[in-house]
Amino acid sequence: MAVQLESTITCPECQYQKTEQMPEDACQFFYECEQCKTVLRPQSGDCCVYCSYGTVPCPPIQQDKSCCQ
Repeated sequence: MAVQLESTITCPECQYQKTEQMPEDACQFFYECEQCKTVLRPQSGDCCVYCSYGTVPCPPIQQDKSCCQ
């Protein structure tokens, strides 16, 4: 299965959604909502904001690799 590099992040504070390009070989620990300026961080047990708030998990997780080591 091909790795998807786009994920739509939904802000838990204001529900604003934006589709973003994910890095292929790194995790994104912080993401600032464009609308309300809330800084998102991964939820407990997740490696990055895409795994917590995105429609698609980050590329390393999609490939069953350990993420952000």
